[in-house]
Amino acid sequence: MAFGDLLARRSVVAAAAALILTAAAPANAQSDYPIRPIRLVVGFAAGGGNDIFARLVADKASQILGQSVIVENKPGAGGRLAPEYVLQQAPDGYTLFVGPSGAMAVAAAIYPDLKYSPAKDFVPVAMIANFPLIMVIGTDNPSKNLKEFVAWMKANPDKANYASSSPAFTIIVELLKLKSGMPGTMIPYKSSNEMNLSVIQGLSAMTIADGPPTIPQVKAGKVRAIAVTGKERSDELPDVPSMAEAGYPEVDVHLWSGVFAPSKVPPAIVAKLQKVFAEAIADPDVARKLKAMAVNPGGATPDQFVKIIQADVVKFSDVVKAANLKFEE
Repeated sequence: MAFGDLLARRSVVAAAAALILTAAAPANAQSDYPIRPIRLVVGFAAGGGNDIFARLVADKASQILGQSVIVENKPGAGGRLAPEYVLQQAPDGYTLFVGPSGAMAVAAAIYPDLKYSPAKDFVPVAMIANFPLIMVIGTDNPSKNLKEFVAWMKANPDKANYASSSPAFTIIVELLKLKSGMPGTMIPYKSSNEMNLSVIQGLSAMTIADGPPTIPQVKAGKVRAIAVTGKERSDELPDVPSMAEAGYPEVDVHLWSGVFAPSKVPPAIVAKLQKVFAEAIADPDVARKLKAMAVNPGGATPDQFVKIIQADVVKFSDVVKAANLKFEE
């Protein structure tokens, strides 16, 4: 064989070997995943419900994976900055998003120019929890129940306001206003924790918030719970009537929080994450702590989660239209 032919043959073999190595590299990277810490991005300040959920599940997922899962807070725009940020990162499974109803269903219902598509840009990894919300008022308010509070708000329009840190909370209060005729001006805050503090300090007459930051304030006597959204009472607040019992059965809303990955993350990595987070959420200690915050652990497979999101977009769209709500981008 001529020297030139030998060189050509070696070049072909070398090129083929390079192609094989290149093709194998992504598969090896996926099978070795994760080889460095995973970031779990939360769209609200520390201390809110989604932040508490994320830290609880991240700790257990870290143990299962043998790799750190670090919670990173990026509050702003009602939780919408976080998914926008996550989509700007490499879709390699190392940056995930804790998506609440507000950013993944409510936003799709109220912002026609949303910078991300919950359905197309993300895939569900796991539903962390689904939960009713708790309506609280100041301890010095004379109202003994929800009907009396509605009457008090009508009689005191100058004091009729409510705290909200997300369009999800706003829409639920506005739904109650539609069904009761109660007035109320929204005062914006950055987290559920700040919402409760606003009521405690007398800056807001009421708020409807998630359980994790609210239950401790109720049990400490700093705010007074007068209703739980939905048809059933909360196991953690057995003496607090449901909205249905209080006379407003239409205010039947459960929110949820889940872990999402960008849709461009390789399916093998998504499948591994789904298995790990499902195991973390089902852990008896994690489930017990979630229940103690008046939330239901998990509650849906990834496929079921997709259908829940789609149904919620329709539900919230109806409220926005009926109340003629306008939200700033």
